[in-house]
Amino acid sequence: MEKILKQAAELYAAFAKDANAQVEKGNKAAGTRARKASLELEKLMKEFRKASLAAAK
Repeated sequence: MEKILKQAAELYAAFAKDANAQVEKGNKAAGTRARKASLELEKLMKEFRKASLAAAK
């Protein structure tokens, strides 16, 4: 579960950087990268949920 948390933190940092670049500078490529990172984060959060539920049992 710690591995998932570390990956999520790294992905979120990349997402935030790219999302800010899109909003502040109008960088379209950064928007694409941010959307891709958000999809990867979604998958990771599902893995975290499964691991969290398994750990709670």
